[in-house]
Amino acid sequence: MTAELAEDRAVLRISGGDAKRFLQDLVTNDLKATDRGLVYAALLSPQGKYLFDFFLVQKGDVYLLDVKADRAAALAQRLTMYRLRADVKIEVSDSCVNRGLGTPPAGAFADPRHPALGWRSYDAKRAAEPAIDWTAIRVEHCIPETGVELIPDDSYILEAGFEHLHGVDFRKGCYVGQEVTARMKHKTELRKGLRTVLVEGAAPVGTEILSDGKPVGILFSQSGGKGIAYLRMDRAQGRMQAGDAVVILPG
Repeated sequence: MTAELAEDRAVLRISGGDAKRFLQDLVTNDLKATDRGLVYAALLSPQGKYLFDFFLVQKGDVYLLDVKADRAAALAQRLTMYRLRADVKIEVSDSCVNRGLGTPPAGAFADPRHPALGWRSYDAKRAAEPAIDWTAIRVEHCIPETGVELIPDDSYILEAGFEHLHGVDFRKGCYVGQEVTARMKHKTELRKGLRTVLVEGAAPVGTEILSDGKPVGILFSQSGGKGIAYLRMDRAQGRMQAGDAVVILPG
């Protein structure tokens, strides 16, 4: 087993008699699944754009939200805005986020996005300092990261692959941004989205990708000769250019 402390994560604690209904009405996934383990979900804007992504775990009557540390305060503020008179308390938890690969320890949860991402656990104990190359794993399986491929007020979760990452439930009923997300699912063909590409060379995250001199996308995370790119699929072909790097969409 390989384990490490996720130094870039924070945990919010959501409690109160209305906590479950409060979260159920807001997030993209169904909280019923927390009975079986960890749930990955997002909070969207009313216009259907991505704002936050996080993991939810239920411990008794309390829900823990595992979120990127630099987005935790903004998420707490957003949740407070929606709370109104509901019996809900939003606090910062002192729990640590530990994650790892291999056999999970007692009390850990499988990462619901992909088996290659191992497990996560929430307690007061701190694991070793980071040592696992998560970027390489993400790139290999085209898994977006908060603040890199997932851009607040810009990304759409279906273009970011949330359906394949088990981060959205189309049967749960209404949530913030649900109408736009459902319309993208049922009434349109996605022409843009994240793909794992081959990369010869390297370019800064966020470099524009050109094909025959025309913009076709953006290059994000890179590792081991591969990268995650946001592409307009009807224009992405052949050997494309991203700064000094060559980008190739596998056939």
